[in-house]
Amino acid sequence: VWFFIVAAIPGVYAGEYRIGPGDVLEIGVWKNPDLQKQLAVLPDGTIQFPLVKEIRAAGLTVQELEARILQKLEKYIPEPDLFVSVVQVNSLMVYVIGKVNNPGRFPLNADIDVLQGLALAGGLNPFAKEKEIAVFRKNNKKTEIFTFNYEEVSEGEKLDQNITLRRGDVIVVR
Repeated sequence: VWFFIVAAIPGVYAGEYRIGPGDVLEIGVWKNPDLQKQLAVLPDGTIQFPLVKEIRAAGLTVQELEARILQKLEKYIPEPDLFVSVVQVNSLMVYVIGKVNNPGRFPLNADIDVLQGLALAGGLNPFAKEKEIAVFRKNNKKTEIFTFNYEEVSEGEKLDQNITLRRGDVIVVR
């Protein structure tokens, strides 16, 4: 079996990276051009691959997905030399909304914290309430809310509020 690992994604170790919707994968079986595809992970977290049909990719590491595909392919191909790699990471996004100068969706290309996320959004606009910023994070089916006081953090106080952002976090500036 050939193993291709996620190329250098800052702040993410290849073995720990979890595939997400929108990521582009390259999957192939050595010496079998009909089984070499570049696929985008669909919004529901699945991919379609020949012989395997539909398989869930979101939430798995590259190695876990490879093992699942291998298990299904072995019914049709004896000892397949399979490779799976992430060609493009599109699922690591954070969102900044509310009273900032440039609200929107931003890629998480490195470990960034709330203060850096606000900087990506062009900073707070003059109408923002510096003490009323929140980070919404979904964990399974529950949403956690973290409070962030821009004034305190920018003055070097209560820095524990300046948490590292994760995939899908939403910063809301009131």
